[in-house]
Amino acid sequence: MRKDTQCVHSGTRKDPNTRGLNTPIYTSSSFEYLDAPENVYPRYFNTPNQKTLIDKLCALENAEDGLIFSSGMAAISTVMLTFLSSGDHVVLQKDIYGGTHHFVTAEFDRFGIQYTFVSNRTEEIEKAVQKNTKIIYIETPSNPLLLITDIEATARIAKANNALSVIDNTFATPINQNPLDFDIDIVAHSGTKYLGGHSDLCCGAVLARKELAGKIWSAAANFGGSLNAITCYLLERSLKTLSVRIEKHNQNARIIAEYLQNDSRIPKVYYPGLESHPGYETAKKQMQGFGGMLAFELGDAAQNPDRFLKNLKLITPALSLGGVETIICSPATTSHEKITDAERAELGITDNLLRLSVGVENAADIIADIDQALTAFNP
Repeated sequence: MRKDTQCVHSGTRKDPNTRGLNTPIYTSSSFEYLDAPENVYPRYFNTPNQKTLIDKLCALENAEDGLIFSSGMAAISTVMLTFLSSGDHVVLQKDIYGGTHHFVTAEFDRFGIQYTFVSNRTEEIEKAVQKNTKIIYIETPSNPLLLITDIEATARIAKANNALSVIDNTFATPINQNPLDFDIDIVAHSGTKYLGGHSDLCCGAVLARKELAGKIWSAAANFGGSLNAITCYLLERSLKTLSVRIEKHNQNARIIAEYLQNDSRIPKVYYPGLESHPGYETAKKQMQGFGGMLAFELGDAAQNPDRFLKNLKLITPALSLGGVETIICSPATTSHEKITDAERAELGITDNLLRLSVGVENAADIIADIDQALTAFNP
């Protein structure tokens, strides 16, 4: 089945008694075990609603197995702590989600885990690998500057050094990018974003081949970051429209990025679908669509970007991303607030940088709101 069909049909468990079209919500936290093929328990990631989600996501990501978590950070941290021990080393892309960056810097030292942050350039990733490197971790497109990392090259470097390759595929989603097809070992998602897609769920996912998923499960069952049945049901419902939502996100973001690129009041626009983007050719090679995320900088560094944000009428300054509504934020004060000023400066995350999560509204209305807010900001 193709992606849009998989979104609707893959994984669905129909009740033969009621013959309803949707997977029932199995709210039990206790399941009978006598004569059962396995012990079913929410913390074991094997309830019917959890399995339904994994079957659907495995179909979308071309994966053998996976787990669904209570948050994106639960997914990422569980993967890291499954395969890293004291004395091990991990190479990480610098330009990643601030929560992941903070998790590494706040927790790894006390566990004796070594780490090196590098740029997304293939040669720097390869140069940073050490004899004790166990994981190479990337995020593409990256948060918040939409950098594009060569997925296939990263996977090749990891395999040549007996390390695991792990990618955060949140911005791309399984509709726009399937890293396992490029030989990546483990794919992680913050399902809170596009997979949920309506700004009302908190969840995460990990997809991999069965052997690796089994190892992650062994640790995950101890860490306890599982997802309840009702949220599983809501996420399954959201995934049914993932393909059509992403198609609209892609379309709108491209239109808005081109508009911003041609506006003299905006000195920089970051969107991998623009030919001016340094990662455009690589993105074309590994993505089916360029996504709904973009970033741009306001022109006058002397002015407070909050003034621009407060002038917006349709677009909402808010945390997170990936919903049907267009939202905007300043990464310096939200997603990347926990990293130091020096680290933000090194990454190019200025106070005037704004990250735009383009929704599914009419693109002309989004552009009109940006235009009027820019006019008020630069009278």
